[in-house]
Amino acid sequence: MNGPTRRQFLAGAGLALTGLSGCTGPGDGAGGQTTPTRTPDASLSALELGVDPVASGFTAPVDVVAPRGDEYFVVDQAGQIAYLGPDADEPTMALDVTDRMVDVSGYDERGLLGMALHPDYDGSGRAFVRYSAPRREGTPANYSHTFVLSEFAVSDGALDPESERPILEIPEPQSNHNAGSVGFGPDGYLYVGVGDGGGGGDVGTGHVEDWYDAVDGGNGQDITENLLGSILRIDVDGEGEDGRPYAIPDDNPLVGESGLDEQFAWGFRNPWRFSFGPDRNFFVADVGQSRFEEVDIVEAGGNYGWNVREGRRCFQAEECPSETPDGTPLRDPIIQYPHEGGAVSGISVIGGYLYDGDAVPALTDRYVFADWRANGDLFVGTDTGESRWSVTAVPVADGEMGSNVLSFGRTPSGELLVCSTDEGGLSGSTGAVHRLREA
Repeated sequence: MNGPTRRQFLAGAGLALTGLSGCTGPGDGAGGQTTPTRTPDASLSALELGVDPVASGFTAPVDVVAPRGDEYFVVDQAGQIAYLGPDADEPTMALDVTDRMVDVSGYDERGLLGMALHPDYDGSGRAFVRYSAPRREGTPANYSHTFVLSEFAVSDGALDPESERPILEIPEPQSNHNAGSVGFGPDGYLYVGVGDGGGGGDVGTGHVEDWYDAVDGGNGQDITENLLGSILRIDVDGEGEDGRPYAIPDDNPLVGESGLDEQFAWGFRNPWRFSFGPDRNFFVADVGQSRFEEVDIVEAGGNYGWNVREGRRCFQAEECPSETPDGTPLRDPIIQYPHEGGAVSGISVIGGYLYDGDAVPALTDRYVFADWRANGDLFVGTDTGESRWSVTAVPVADGEMGSNVLSFGRTPSGELLVCSTDEGGLSGSTGAVHRLREA
């Protein structure tokens, strides 16, 4: 890319990004115009939120899994998973994979990035853990690292490190845009978010050519050469005919078609956190490059536009198509907000959940999410009955939440957990998990 990256620019202004951010690229969007966010929901104007502490002392808590009541697994990007049981005052170490990861410190988008418990978990069972390993066999020497998704046996709040069974490995050309979400859908299959391979603009080392000639790249529009820039869907209760440790669901959209069978949807840049709503809608937040952040409702076989578009707007072009050459539409996000100039703005979307708890009735059936640079606010998306949802910034009282939101979690009763830190990178111990409530 030409010129300073967004990370360099913000660092010079006294800010440093975590491993979620976009990066600055030239000429992003048609005619230099911005697309405003829909008018905020007036019914939320008086709402103020608060948080209660759950656990603290982490470096960068990027995931929290709450399988049963007051039971929490907290994923720290630095390489550890902590466990807080129902009767415990302090977390204990559930798993440490620092000796299996790349070294991470300061600004880094690699690390321990996600965890999912198998739906059959009842205090013991299987956990699926996503981390960034040094280059393994099959990863080119000029690539950054290897994406690893592994299965571990879990019992009594601990994952057995000797039980590790690699499920999926993907060569990662750059160190950024790693996504990290792993989670089971209501269909019992495991969904995996994969970024576009890093760098900027979906070009450079490890980025293939695609069907769109107006801009170079990229992995977001590719479905045949690699698994980057996609949401994957696999069956971890089966095995493939070639001995691979997972099966492909028969109804995955590319089964029997041209393309890699693991792919469920594509056209993503850096899908940072996804969730399934009570209505089975699949919400995916995708970090933008330098102008727009977006949230999509994702369906099987959907193409969500990157790098033809950033959000709803053309990327590095005055005009762009609305469909692929075979007639597949490029899907619009339900939520889009700009990096600057809007009623709601930010630089790195943090995906959340459709709320169905009891603690904050005003949020019922609304999508609660954040931006890394939310400055003490959470964002609330409201279905308007049209293609684009409204977005409202709702303050969290007294600065209790932490300055930088990293992720969300959900309890079995539908209450939301917020993971945050006061640091701009992988340092310190200000990372914490909070439970959301009314102020």
